[in-house]
Amino acid sequence: MRILCMLANSTESKNAKNALSVERNGNGSMAKTVRLLLEEEEAQKLSPFASLSSKSRGREAPITPCDIRTEYQRDRDRIIHSKAFRRLMHKTQVFLSPEADHYRTRLTHTLEVTQIARTIARALRLNEDLTEAAALGHDLGHTPFGHAGERLLQRVYSPLFKHNEQSLRVVEKLENNGAGLNLTFEVRDGILHHTGGSGKAATMEGEIILFADRIAYINHDIDDACRARIMSEDDIPKALKSVLGNSHGERINTMVYSVVRESANRDTIAMEKDIYEATLELRKFLFANVYTNRAAKGEEGKAEELLGMLYEYFVKNPEHMPAEQKKWLDKEPTERVVCDYIAGMTDRYAVTLYRQLFLPKMWNEGNRLLPLV
Repeated sequence: MRILCMLANSTESKNAKNALSVERNGNGSMAKTVRLLLEEEEAQKLSPFASLSSKSRGREAPITPCDIRTEYQRDRDRIIHSKAFRRLMHKTQVFLSPEADHYRTRLTHTLEVTQIARTIARALRLNEDLTEAAALGHDLGHTPFGHAGERLLQRVYSPLFKHNEQSLRVVEKLENNGAGLNLTFEVRDGILHHTGGSGKAATMEGEIILFADRIAYINHDIDDACRARIMSEDDIPKALKSVLGNSHGERINTMVYSVVRESANRDTIAMEKDIYEATLELRKFLFANVYTNRAAKGEEGKAEELLGMLYEYFVKNPEHMPAEQKKWLDKEPTERVVCDYIAGMTDRYAVTLYRQLFLPKMWNEGNRLLPLV
């Protein structure tokens, strides 16, 4: 296969456009773009249950197809290059703003979800690119300080606030200076339906994200809790170990294999009953011993109070928000704009802003609100 880079002249534009085409076998047959060849490969190799990029339901605003990337590959790239994705680096997973190097953050959680999701998708011959894009975007709307931030916004803004819906709002409306990322329907659907109780995703690739998310956080939260000496592997009930495995790697392997076995040659994603029940029991164990542990979560009340004070301050003083947020005030209710502002903050941004607004400091010429960038 010989790759040719040809310059295509357009009568509709003053500037020439680079169009990458591929000529197969040098036999003079019609040239095809790399994207078209990738789409053909999907149709030939993927499962009948897979979502083909060529059959996507498309974007809210149609765009010219890329010569070298499928639609789902473009979505993945748009997510990775977004500001919301970069901010995940400084958002809590379980332990609030950990200073040690090896605790998970919302970003490393996202990467682990993505790895697990792609492994499952590949084993089932589903669309890895769609799976990867939805996994990378699933937590873009997560609040600072983990679920403590989500609880706070449910209390002060709306009991209906949910981070999965906020993630969808980020990619549809808030990112890219208010233009959104203009992702395909399938990726947006996978982001929205990655949590329990949010309904079933429209694609099998989207369904994978719910299982991959749960597999990832159950296992890495155990690992972090052991690192923090909140618990040890010996604390895990022997009955659960006998089913799921005796180590971090064994448990992930058991759960992933179970999803692949139970979902093979079916039009839905599932986990074998015994493994699923043991996984839910392990999750309950985490809630009892880690997620409500005072040593691990004792600072969450302070985090909620901090965010609550920021929310109240900006609802009363919306003109003090950075320009990036203020521009929404003529389009959305003040409370909605402030909610978006709070939800987009990182842990350290929220703490720094709190200090700036509520703690006394020496004057200097640089005293002004931090932009959310």
